[in-house]
Amino acid sequence: MTLQDIPDGEPPGRLLRQVIELQAFYGLLPSPPSDPFALFVWEMLARKSTPAGRDAALAALRRAHTLTPDAVLRAPRATLEAAVAPAGSSVDLRLDALRAGAEVFRRHRALPDAIRGPLTAARRSLRLLPQLDPAAAHRMLLFVGNHPVMPADARVQRVVLRLGYAAPPPAPARRIRRTVASELRGDLDACRLAFVYLSHHAAQTCTEREPHCRICPLVGECPWALHNDVVSGFSRT
Repeated sequence: MTLQDIPDGEPPGRLLRQVIELQAFYGLLPSPPSDPFALFVWEMLARKSTPAGRDAALAALRRAHTLTPDAVLRAPRATLEAAVAPAGSSVDLRLDALRAGAEVFRRHRALPDAIRGPLTAARRSLRLLPQLDPAAAHRMLLFVGNHPVMPADARVQRVVLRLGYAAPPPAPARRIRRTVASELRGDLDACRLAFVYLSHHAAQTCTEREPHCRICPLVGECPWALHNDVVSGFSRT
């Protein structure tokens, strides 16, 4: 999505405009997988890993043709170990999680359809996967289930709080997610784009400690930066 994709007469809201500014700043970024099992694997590989390590391990599993539940359960352990190694340590824990999840998907063949079904039933169906934390479950709903929900992601919450879209903690995460979804007008593509770029921005620039405000494209309209006087002494064009 870019500014050109927004219909005439429908100016983007402030948050979507800022997300599109981040898209222009960082360039095209990949989205999480839309296949339910591939996204589950993506989540398990992401734990205590870097994005580069996660993506390398996912690519290795794809090359080994082990990105389906049946393939994971059939594959020799050594094959899986070699594939997930780029994700970093905790190889045994990752493999146990992958096999447990694969067994759930194998036993419940209708799970992908349930995730893409009505939201209440989709949320309930994800309880079959105890390996998913709330943020991962929301990503599954957003990128697989086509539900315009914002993941309970600490990085995203940090950015939207600093940009002034919700009261500082202890504001409930649910309220923050609903506020963001409302700002994006419940648009599925906008929610997906916002998650990808806000999460990336939080990891690369709007970090928890010592954020790199001097290079941030949004610094001029960031209440947190203005309140903390981190922009004094320089200006952005």
